[in-house]
Amino acid sequence: MRVGHGFDAHRLVEGRKLILGGVEIPSPAGALGHSDADVLAHAISDALLGAAALGDLGGHFPDTDDRWKNANSMDLLGQCGAEVYRAGYRIENIDSTIVLQQPKLAPHIVRMRENIAGRLGLSLTQVSVKAKTSEGMGYTGDGSGIAAYAVTVLAPI
Repeated sequence: MRVGHGFDAHRLVEGRKLILGGVEIPSPAGALGHSDADVLAHAISDALLGAAALGDLGGHFPDTDDRWKNANSMDLLGQCGAEVYRAGYRIENIDSTIVLQQPKLAPHIVRMRENIAGRLGLSLTQVSVKAKTSEGMGYTGDGSGIAAYAVTVLAPI
C-alpha cells in the first residue's frame, strides 16, 4: 500500500467564488488562484499524486500555463485519479480536512463527498471530508485565507 499527503492554501478575497469539493459555498469571499482555487480538490489531488510518486499538482497543471486559467479543479482531480490508475494503483480511501473560520461548511460536506467520490469512481464510504476552524488564529482564523489537508491510501491494482 502507498500513502500520500496533500496540502493547499489560498488567500480569500472579495469578488471570487468559494468552491470546495466542486460545491459553490455562499460566502462574501472566495479563494484567489489561477484555477477556480478549490483547495480541497487541490489537496486531494496532491495526496493522490504523491502516493503514486507522480509529482504534484503544480507539475501537472502549472499556473504559468494559460490552459489551466480558471480551470475546474474537479476536472483536474479526475485527471489525477486517472493518472494514479494508469500507474497501477486503486484508491482505497481519502481523508481530508478544510480549515476555515467562516462560513460554516457542515451543510455542504455530503455534497462535497459525493462530488469527490463520483469524480474518482469511489463509494461515499471511501471519502471523508471534515471542516475545522483554527479558533481565530493565523490566516485561516482571521479570514484572510483557507487551507486543506488530505491523506490517501493507494493499493496495487
